[in-house]
Amino acid sequence: MDFDFLSKTVLFKGCTDEEIKHMLICLKNKIKKFDKDEYIYNVGEIVTDVCLILSGSVQIENVDVVGNKSILGVVRQGDIFAESYACIPNQPILVDVKTCEATEILFINVPALFVESNSCGHGAKLIQNLLRVSSRKNINLSMRIFHSASKTIRGRLISYFSEQVSVQGTNNIKIPLDRQQLADYLGVERTALSKELGKMRDDGLLTFHKNEFHVVTGEGK
Repeated sequence: MDFDFLSKTVLFKGCTDEEIKHMLICLKNKIKKFDKDEYIYNVGEIVTDVCLILSGSVQIENVDVVGNKSILGVVRQGDIFAESYACIPNQPILVDVKTCEATEILFINVPALFVESNSCGHGAKLIQNLLRVSSRKNINLSMRIFHSASKTIRGRLISYFSEQVSVQGTNNIKIPLDRQQLADYLGVERTALSKELGKMRDDGLLTFHKNEFHVVTGEGK
């Protein structure tokens, strides 16, 4: 186990190597490897583990009753997922989780984490980190709702790019989504999204290459 890597993840942030070793011994953890496009969880399953990605990435999906798919997010190396469901006993997961590539995941049993925290205290840091991550994800979810509020594709794109410019602190941004993922994230068709990006480029609002964008803002418009 790479304890140096784990100590830098969102889940084990602030923990020493010795604390991590102790927690992994006490907790009911396991490591699993998955192939590309393999489902880790399907809607309706009961989740008891918080999942930390050791390598690779996963995609959080929602498919409605008529088969329309929306991508709610992509989780990458060092980040966690399923923590909200794992913290609520017998709460079925409401999304599908699928790998984007070959992926290795550390599963940590949340009920065992609560017991371990009460018995020796080491798990308290993990619980604090879980709370921070959950709060951040709630903010991100609120932003996605905000981005999808506009009735036009251009309005949704401008909202999303505005957030990225603010977060990255530059007009030259690199987004973590490809075209299909961006279309799914904003709730629009990929073809329509690409067409609108072309129009925005022609209108002098931005330039782009793949997932790298220069957004014209302020006096530069």
